[in-house]
Amino acid sequence: MTEKAKLGVGYDAPVFCLPDQDGNEVCLDSFKRGWVILYFYPKDNTKGCILEAIDFTANKQYIEEMGATVLGVSPDSVKSHSNFCTKHGLTITLLSDPKHGVLEEYGVWQLKTMYGREYHGVVRSTFLVNPEGKIAEAWIKVRVANRVEAVKKRLSELA
Repeated sequence: MTEKAKLGVGYDAPVFCLPDQDGNEVCLDSFKRGWVILYFYPKDNTKGCILEAIDFTANKQYIEEMGATVLGVSPDSVKSHSNFCTKHGLTITLLSDPKHGVLEEYGVWQLKTMYGREYHGVVRSTFLVNPEGKIAEAWIKVRVANRVEAVKKRLSELA
């Protein structure tokens, strides 16, 4: 697999449709009248992913008042997302990409190394997509701590 070029500010956000935690199809281009916080995370029910999802859920009302929607994407199944939402009281939308198509389009499905072992996985990243479908901000290889606050700050500057 060849690594795709990273998407950055000003690029068209690749459009897609994926199933959410309830099995409903969600398409990026259905949000053309608002901002989208599109965050990619490695795996449901892991420490960092739990913290990030809970933080986005806790800030959902504020984010929506600013005209934005949060969409989380991982390779986990619809069922896994549903269980994750139920277990942690999540109210954000989580999208399932088990074949990695969208993850690859956004350049976040990459070769990683842990304990000397190489494998492909999700590089935790967040994209802020404007109402015109352009990437307004991109955070690649991010840490969970203060991620949502940084996204909210940038959204308030741009929206």
